[in-house]
Amino acid sequence: MSADSKSLVERFYTEVWNGAAERVAREILHKDLTFRGSLGLSHHGPDGFITYLRSVHAALGNYRCVIEDLITTETRAAARMTFTGTHRGMFFGVAPTGRQITWAGAAFFTIADARIIDIWVLGDVDSVKEQLGAASSASLNAES
Repeated sequence: MSADSKSLVERFYTEVWNGAAERVAREILHKDLTFRGSLGLSHHGPDGFITYLRSVHAALGNYRCVIEDLITTETRAAARMTFTGTHRGMFFGVAPTGRQITWAGAAFFTIADARIIDIWVLGDVDSVKEQLGAASSASLNAES
């Protein structure tokens, strides 16, 4: 496993998010991971993150994360992202619409012990809600 921050972040998006590779998540995420997703939910450890991963993939088919820009240091990384998927499960309290939705975001990473230990993601949730036709006060329900 490559331990540099650029490779870890690229694997996180390409293999873990886009490929839903739970084995890789357990390999590159630190056991003490703290994760705050773009949808505002926080999780701890690889298993907490994997629960979130599954819920997003259940709500959004063909879910993809595209790195638009990536800046790294030895122990930190920042990425400008585009997220996209087909609305196929309950999401922000909205029943499946079949619509393709896309939104922008940014993610900030901290690396420790050759693994990702902290991830903090900001996403344009208002754009998601607008595309789904959800009320601004709707809550996230990503279970199908």
